[in-house]
Amino acid sequence: MKILITGKNGQLGQQLQKQAPSDIIVIAHGRETLNIADKEQVFAVLKEEKPDTVINAAAYTAVDKAESDADQANAINAQGPENLALACRELGIRLIHVSTDFVFNGKQSHPYQPQDQRQPLGVYGESKARGEEAVEAILPQAIIVRTAWVYDREGGNFVNTMLRLMNEREQLGVVADQIGTPTWAGTLAQALFALAKNPEAKGIYHCTDAGAASWYDFAVAIFEEGKAAGLLPQEKQVQIKPIATSDYPTPATRPHYSVLDKTRLVTETGLEQTHWRQVLRKVLTQ
Repeated sequence: MKILITGKNGQLGQQLQKQAPSDIIVIAHGRETLNIADKEQVFAVLKEEKPDTVINAAAYTAVDKAESDADQANAINAQGPENLALACRELGIRLIHVSTDFVFNGKQSHPYQPQDQRQPLGVYGESKARGEEAVEAILPQAIIVRTAWVYDREGGNFVNTMLRLMNEREQLGVVADQIGTPTWAGTLAQALFALAKNPEAKGIYHCTDAGAASWYDFAVAIFEEGKAAGLLPQEKQVQIKPIATSDYPTPATRPHYSVLDKTRLVTETGLEQTHWRQVLRKVLTQ
């Protein structure tokens, strides 16, 4: 199987390249060789590469910046998936598109199902919802995989930001009233390959690690596991204070609750669910 990956330089793109099974040929493109917002380029590259499947890991993920940069967010998150879907339909290529928990408003208190109604709160979520809708309308047999709170060993993510701040400071305030699930990019990569290998898979799936946490819970775990892994000095003490969303205003409104139900993914792929804290421990130890 030949799989073309977009967004090769991002956290997910990197993990997809690292974790590719031996029976899959991976062709990875970054924005410099495949800008998904450029329709002509999308068609040209897919015609030349002739993949069996495209995994769209390219995304505009700067949630707060999107509020003042809507054109760029929509170009990558809405127009980009539409271009890929049109090209895949014409060329007979399968499409797996990666989306986000931000397509929901976060007002319910039980895990979101794949079929739940999209109600995004801001520009980033709206752009991702539009991308999903375009893929569904153009290519009904496509796969959409929503994820949340993604981190990896490298990159600008919550884990690396917290480790840096914990090394620098004695006190941190972290939001405690937003609930979701931390997800290692490697977990998501494994799920995407499992779906790519399943010819029956189509429609929307959810993929995160197991369990739920607030950003405050996540930060406390990063401190404890970071110390255990030797990434923070043993004598280092940091007071981590739980704060409310209202105490830390941001340009974009975030969903208060965005835990995703993974039942369909687990049932159809047989992938094991591991609690987010165990996964975090493994990643920090490595």
